[in-house]
Amino acid sequence: MLRWLMGGSREPQGLAEKSSVQTIGEEQIQNPYTELLVLRGHQDIVRFLVQIDEYRFASAGDDGIIFLWNAQTGEKLFELHGHTHKITAVTAFPSPSACEDEKHLILTASADRTVIVWDCNSGRQVQKVTSFHSTVKCLTVLQRLDVWLSGGSDLCVWNRKLDLLCKTSHLTEAGVSALVELPKTCIAAAVGKELTIFRLIASTNESESWDVIEVKRLVDHQDNILSLINVNDLTFVTGSHVGELIVWDALDWTKQASECGFWDSSLHTDTQQEIKLTQNQKEISIQCLASDVECVFAAVGKGIYVYNLQMKRVIACQRTAHDSSVLHITKLPNRQLLSCSEDGSIRIWELREKQQLSAEPVPTGFFNMWGFGRANKQANQSAKKTQESLTLYSLELIGDLIGHSSAVQMFLFFGELGLVTCSADHLIILWKDGERESQLRSLTLFQKLEQNGDLQLRF
Repeated sequence: MLRWLMGGSREPQGLAEKSSVQTIGEEQIQNPYTELLVLRGHQDIVRFLVQIDEYRFASAGDDGIIFLWNAQTGEKLFELHGHTHKITAVTAFPSPSACEDEKHLILTASADRTVIVWDCNSGRQVQKVTSFHSTVKCLTVLQRLDVWLSGGSDLCVWNRKLDLLCKTSHLTEAGVSALVELPKTCIAAAVGKELTIFRLIASTNESESWDVIEVKRLVDHQDNILSLINVNDLTFVTGSHVGELIVWDALDWTKQASECGFWDSSLHTDTQQEIKLTQNQKEISIQCLASDVECVFAAVGKGIYVYNLQMKRVIACQRTAHDSSVLHITKLPNRQLLSCSEDGSIRIWELREKQQLSAEPVPTGFFNMWGFGRANKQANQSAKKTQESLTLYSLELIGDLIGHSSAVQMFLFFGELGLVTCSADHLIILWKDGERESQLRSLTLFQKLEQNGDLQLRF
């Protein structure tokens, strides 16, 4: 069911409580998303959205159903049934770049211990893998090698025909929760609080077998790794349940920056208040990471933090960006960020430069907490000496999208077509640029009148 609504400022039921979060008035001049389209079909929490192409996306969640949608019109294209339990991972599986017959496939994993390959053009099930001994928690495609990986109690490598090429032995009870591709056919896998580096030995001909070899095990985190992202070919980043963030070299797997003394209060003699406020693990848990060429954006508890990779310091933060934990963030064009939360809100932020004299600098304790100081003492000492000359930034709230009545799980950005969000309220919302939509409706009406001969030019 589709329903067009005008964006409003109403509060979702049960969420209209006073808080210390930044607010914005009715007139949100920089917020273009003033119209929304509600997409209905799911019967339980919608946890995943994956982009198929420029106009289509898939949604999946706890009802075990996958829907394919048109992001321009909101039309439901296909309803895919094949899993018997909730969906645990989704990824797109594009055709190789050299392939003339372009197919749009998606892979879905479920708590029913299966993975299904779907054809997005026909809505049909291509093939189903049922040989898993545990639930697959993550899926990753290595497009250059035209293979895909599944992570659970084992790490498995599959080809496009769904032949099992190789697998690891049983890892731990925690299993693989996240995967990223690294240079030189290597893979970084988050396994509990450990980060394991695997090398994939690819076959050069049909007579040779594939192999996956454990190269190194990194045990620097003190708690479970919740976030793992690739920044570029040289850097990747991890974040843990207790707020540890580590920047890694993607070639030799050494730490470029880290915090080793997070709980050591002796290192934070001038920041006792900040330490006291962050003892609750939920408040410091790094739920999500995003990045661009310059910065890493971290969802930490209820807040958002911006860490500049070149400066090796946090340049901006909003400690209380939402009333509840931030579940997902992403970078938008024009120095903007998008965040969503358990409180049901979606917020748009702009990273702005501000003058040193009129600014409140990010507290020293936060630098210590994120700790790009203990591993880089000389850099921090130099930074303190030149603190007055540093450019300061702020995260300013420019848009507040109210439409969901429960936790917003994630979103997709479709450029001019708008934003797509999914939630625990079973709904998907397609947020539209109101001004653009109004212009398109006027153009459509004009063309219709012209075709019917009803348009008369009057002087």
